[in-house]
Amino acid sequence: MTVPQIVEDQRLRTAPDRRLLVRRMVPVLLLLVYVLECAWFIRTQSLTYDEPVHIAEGQDAWRRGRFEQYNDHPPLARLLCALPLRNPRWQIDLEQLPEGFRVHHVSPDPISLAWRARWMNVVLGVVLVVFVWGEARKHFSVAAANFSLALYAFTPALIAHFSLATTDGAATLMIFATAVQLGRWLHQSSLRNTVLLGFTLGLLLLAKFSTLPMFLLACVWLFASAIGVIRFAPSKWTWLKAVGALGLAFVVLWAGYFFHVSRLTIHDGILTASHPHWSTTMVKRTHNRLNLSIPVPAGEYIAGFRDLMFHNARGQRAYFLGQVSPRGGWKLYYAVTILLKWPLAVLALSFLGLWASARRGRQAGWDFWILFSFPALYFLLAIFSHFNIGERHVLPLYPFALLLAAAAWQRLEGVRAWRVALAIVLVLNAVDVLRYAPGYLSYMNIAVNPRYSYRLLSDSNVDWGQGLIALRKYQDQHPDEAISLAYFGSVDPEVYGIHAHPLEENERVKGTVVVGATELSGQYLSDPAGYRWVLPYGPSEMLNHSMYVFRVDR
Repeated sequence: MTVPQIVEDQRLRTAPDRRLLVRRMVPVLLLLVYVLECAWFIRTQSLTYDEPVHIAEGQDAWRRGRFEQYNDHPPLARLLCALPLRNPRWQIDLEQLPEGFRVHHVSPDPISLAWRARWMNVVLGVVLVVFVWGEARKHFSVAAANFSLALYAFTPALIAHFSLATTDGAATLMIFATAVQLGRWLHQSSLRNTVLLGFTLGLLLLAKFSTLPMFLLACVWLFASAIGVIRFAPSKWTWLKAVGALGLAFVVLWAGYFFHVSRLTIHDGILTASHPHWSTTMVKRTHNRLNLSIPVPAGEYIAGFRDLMFHNARGQRAYFLGQVSPRGGWKLYYAVTILLKWPLAVLALSFLGLWASARRGRQAGWDFWILFSFPALYFLLAIFSHFNIGERHVLPLYPFALLLAAAAWQRLEGVRAWRVALAIVLVLNAVDVLRYAPGYLSYMNIAVNPRYSYRLLSDSNVDWGQGLIALRKYQDQHPDEAISLAYFGSVDPEVYGIHAHPLEENERVKGTVVVGATELSGQYLSDPAGYRWVLPYGPSEMLNHSMYVFRVDR
């Protein structure tokens, strides 16, 4: 063999190895980009409205075994985010108000406390990355999986809500993980898959109360399989495994409440419900004339879900396209919010992927359509809810949309011109998203001018109280300016070292006036136009895409 032939043979052998190395490095690099963006977000965003109460309740559970004061969320994310904060040196002092709460002190300081708590949620975001990449590879290809991951790494909502000490990220992860693990169990109901499914279903229930319908949907698919609707081969053994998975889910749920046992008593028409370590007992009259007293494992879960149902029936103050409602309930709210806040690349590619999957029909596989029954039901329920306060309430749709984007890649990647076009789309998407970096919580796509976003949406869509670090930086740069501040958030600005005059509704002042987007919308004000008197002066600057600076000279 001649020397040129030897060199050519070596080149042919090393080329596949090089391609394999590149394929392995791409997801690692994209994951690193995602984590770095999360770190940037955490370092620059102040505690949002809900975070202090989630952290404080998690600490209360770890320190006192109590799930009482704000029992409107199951404890999974709260326990996780409070895990590094169990030491008494980490403290949040909450003042309960008639509506909401106020934080007057955080020790040792709010920035280091947020850093510790939020990184626990970033871990959940990384786990979701692995799930999405794995499912895209399973249904399509490694290239399609890398494509979906490139979108994931530059999806503002997935950066922001997995970098906050809240419950939305945990719910998103567990809904997707449940759909994935259910598909594996339907393919092979081995003991291992049964245990994993039961454990996943339990964590699903512990993530957020809105996941309960997803749990019930999983039960429908479990028993449809057991009676042969899917497998066409029912067996006693499948039934036993399905029941076993649900039994394990209940144990995991109970463990999340530290195996607490509440007690429900009915005596002489009086119903009494008591829970371990609670300072109060629920007492109400009932038409039931039975006399009984029964133990209720994880009774706090039932109490919290009951309160949530009452809250949903009453509704929540909301803002949508310039209108304030005392109870929300707009049927188009989430559809329009998605059109405004999802990156256009994700929107277009997910719709293209849905079209491509529908064309495949049965070839897509029943497990693929079972997987997508979860986001379909979740979105349907969101439409009819009265919680119109943020894109985060449909956050669980994102990982499924990225799977559909992978389907679009699979459909188009056979033509070189389309591969180049999709690569350009990825670059343009990253450029678009980075316009808001690191204030990803306020992101709206290129169809919206950031200066006027408050006219369309508010609350956690734009301004959730995350702008105090940016305001402190502004204060440091303008030490001679006296600032009047209208701020939406639960943390007292002085906790971050901000010295500003608290501006009341319709209080007119001169000088530098800083107004948060949610306050401009008027969503939670007695007079929705209470701060709009500053608008004729025109904002001279925006801080963190969530707060407006006005110069009032007369």
